[in-house]
Amino acid sequence: MKSSPNDQARLLELQAIDIRLQQLDHRAKTLPEIAALAGLSSDADALRRELASSNGALEDARRELGRIESDVAVVEARIKRDTERLQGSSSVKDVAGFESELAGLRRRQLDLEEIELGVMERVDGLEAAAAELTGRHDELAARIAAAAAEKDAVLEALTSERAHAAASRSSLAGTLPEDLLALYERQRARYGFGASLLRGGVSSASGVKLNENDMAAIRSADPDEVLLCPDSSAILVRTAESGL
Repeated sequence: MKSSPNDQARLLELQAIDIRLQQLDHRAKTLPEIAALAGLSSDADALRRELASSNGALEDARRELGRIESDVAVVEARIKRDTERLQGSSSVKDVAGFESELAGLRRRQLDLEEIELGVMERVDGLEAAAAELTGRHDELAARIAAAAAEKDAVLEALTSERAHAAASRSSLAGTLPEDLLALYERQRARYGFGASLLRGGVSSASGVKLNENDMAAIRSADPDEVLLCPDSSAILVRTAESGL
């Protein structure tokens, strides 16, 4: 294949743009902002589970307190009823029975109130723990929102830069001979580099200095002959810096 030295040299510009596009794609996938956001999200998941467990324990304690309060109310109602019946009774036997029952009810009332006090203290402790976890969750949610906004801003800048580079690539590729561009694209897809600058006898794509036999073959080739680098298989672009 033959192509003008000028067109071959412009492949280096195309290669530079392709390298930049690869760098931008890699950076977009490996942004530290993405890793930071993932870490915060993981922390938030763990905190949500802890908060759900705390709220569950609080609800259980509140239900227990409600049952005890209901039991206390029942006992108080029975004490009030028996007290009224005692006051209205003239039967010695009935009075003795009411007094005995009232004594038992008052003991039951004291026991329930003691239990009620313990559960109320537990509810207070669980409410404080839930409030502390809720505060941490809200703070973490704010940090996640800020991290997401930062990530989006960086990605937006990268996307804009990539779009500009892609437009430049399309414009440049449109000015190159079709057969030369096709060869460049094929070699780049296969080997990673489509074009390589020969500078001082060293191929930029491989970083390897070509041996004398290869250099002799290159020197004998016409300037418009399209050559491939023997090490990288990229199109070997010759310039005044090539050391020929």
